[in-house]
Parts: sequence; structure tokens; C-alpha cells
Amino acid sequence: MKRRVVVTGVGLITPLGTGNEKSWKGICEGYPGIRRIQKFDPSVLKTQIAGEVLDLDPVDFMDPKEIRRSDPFIQYAVAATQLALNDAGLEITEDISPNVGTFVSSGIGGLDSFQKNVIEMHERGPARVSPFFIPSMIANMASGYVSIFFHAKGPNSCTTTACAASAHAIGDAAKIIERGDADVMIAGGTEAPILPVAIAGFNAMRALSTRNEEPHRASRPFDKERDGFVMGEGAGILILEEIEFAKRHRARVYAEVIGYGMSSDAYHITSPSLDGPVRCMRRALRDAQLNPEDIDYINAHGTSTPQNDVNETRAVKEVFNSYAYRLPISSTKSMTGHLLGAAGGIEAAFTVLALYNGIIPPTINLEFPDPECDLDYVPNEARELKIKTALSNSFGFGGTNASLAFKRFED
Repeated sequence: MKRRVVVTGVGLITPLGTGNEKSWKGICEGYPGIRRIQKFDPSVLKTQIAGEVLDLDPVDFMDPKEIRRSDPFIQYAVAATQLALNDAGLEITEDISPNVGTFVSSGIGGLDSFQKNVIEMHERGPARVSPFFIPSMIANMASGYVSIFFHAKGPNSCTTTACAASAHAIGDAAKIIERGDADVMIAGGTEAPILPVAIAGFNAMRALSTRNEEPHRASRPFDKERDGFVMGEGAGILILEEIEFAKRHRARVYAEVIGYGMSSDAYHITSPSLDGPVRCMRRALRDAQLNPEDIDYINAHGTSTPQNDVNETRAVKEVFNSYAYRLPISSTKSMTGHLLGAAGGIEAAFTVLALYNGIIPPTINLEFPDPECDLDYVPNEARELKIKTALSNSFGFGGTNASLAFKRFED
């Protein structure tokens, strides 16, 4: 019999603010965290807007020396982990540290460090490349730093699966606890991609919104006037615990992790297929031992791109049949933007908070519904509804898919 896994802590660093209270309050109020880019002058770019983290002072979480040596994506992960451990009321002591693991993922890793050191080498030569360049850049170092900072000596891993990375991290971490290889996992994702080269790259793909004059209205999943996604940054970390371990330190439980599905489209590097998301959601339902009609809410991948929103709608209809029209679905990316490899982490957090608080987040900017997206996307206002089960979807480039199933905790 597999061991039960519960969520006892949440740590959020998002464009809505640092900390769970700011992020959840913003989500419930339908507040958009999208604005003109402030970290650099975006004037030469087609897209000049993003969801930036502007209120985080890393000195509150890390030594200044370590800050100088680490990329922002690492700093976000460390800060979000501290918030999550505080939220869980968990101290990683020497006696439990061998059974506490880390699974913190990123889709890109230290892009800021990469960009700075490439420019430095080009302009000033190889001797000017930092000795901290490689350990600050590689994607697994967020998980490595978290492990070191918090003395977590259990399994330490990282998936680099594009926009599904942190959903895979949470699902894989839950399985590690289920099979008895850890009692606690620090799981989720982090990303710091708001840089000229990243914006230019996605612009070249025609993937980003160019609604620069109305940044707060730019991310509009399922709306027929959507013109691409809005990039975001930040981190979302969950503390997962084996249920008996959680009971021993009297943890408050947000939700239970009950299912995890994975699949590949095996179709195209950037265009989604219908088959992959369908099989992914069905596998999550099978793992959770649920029927489609048992799900009360879906936190959609909902990127605000023309292709994804229609494809995800069709996939939901394929899995849920006529029940799909009665199933509340929302995209919190309408408020945070798309955090790439960190998206699944913050969206899993919003999903368990929805279960715990009985509030379904809205999809904002849904003013002109796309006729091909005709389901209940909880338009523009949060909905108070006591829900029992929920799915969180994350689909990434390369056709990599993840679905997580959560249940309101019942002892």
C-alpha cells in the first residue's frame, strides 16, 4: 500500500508579490501582476511587458556573499523554500535531515548568469569569466542550493522539462515519499527569465503578446483577442510530507496529493497535440482512482496563446465529455503571466490554496470568449465554492506533459 502524501507548506515568490498572502490575495482579487519591464530598458523589443518580481530583497534570505555568487533563479528558490518551511512550521534538524529531500526544477536555469558571462567574455576576454558562472547557471543548482542551505540530505533532483518542469518535480517528489525514500520533500520550481535575449527569442517565435500599451490586459487566456503569452518570473515551492510524519509535528495540511500523470505528445517541438494532454489527465485520474466526474476544478495550463488554449479546451472535452461544461476551469496565468519552468509550482500552490480556502481563482481579461473555448473558465471574478478535488495541468515544449491531482484533506 502506497504511503499518503500531504501538502503542509507553501512558499510563493510571484509577480503579485513576495509571500503567500500577497500572491493569494492578488489571485483572489483578480489583480494583474503584468507591467512594463522595469529591470532593463525594453524599448528595442517587440514585447516590452512582463510579470516581474520587484519587491524581493534577497538579503532577507541569503548572505550577501552568496547573493553575489548566485543567479536570481537560485535566490528565488531559496527565498520561496524559507517561506514554505516557515508556513509548514518545519525545522530540518539533524535527526530528520537524511529523510528530507529537494526536487526544485527550472526550465532554463541561470540565464542571467549566462548572458552576463557571454558578454563579458566577448568584450573583455576569457579571463573575465566568473568562476561562479557554471554553478550559477546550471538548472539543478537551485535544488542544490536549497539542499545545502536547509541541510536536506535526502534525494536531490531536478527536472528540466520546459513549462512542465515544476509540475514534474512535485509529482516525482510525491512518488519518492510514496515509495518510502523520504518523509519530506521540498518540491516545486523557479525561473528568472526576464532578460532581453529571452524576450527576443520568444518574439522571434511570435509567442509573446505585444499589447504593450495595456500590460494589465495582455494575458487573456481563452479570449479571442489573445495574441500570445506574457512572460513571468518567480518561484513556487510546496512542502510535501508523509501523512504520519506530518501528524507527529502537528502540521496544518492544505491538501493531499493523490494523482500524477505524465505523457509525451511525440508530435512537434512547439505545437501541442490533442492526444498527449488527454492521456496525461487520464493517467492522473487513474493514479488518483477517480472518475472524471469526481474532479471539481482544473487549474489550466491556459497560456493565452492561440494554439494552446484551443487544444487544452478540446483535451478537457475529450477526457470529461459532457461533464466538461459543468466543470470550473481557470488560468491563473492571466494574472501572473507564464513563469515557464516555475509555472507548475505556483499553479499547484494556487490549486491547493483553492481547495483549502474554498475559493476558485478567476481567469481575468476574459472579455470576448473564443467560440472554440466554450467551457466555464470562471471569468473575471473569483468564485466561492467548496471543492473536494482538483487537477493542475502543465504542458511544455517538446511535447512534455504533467497533470497533478489534489484532494481536500480528510483524515
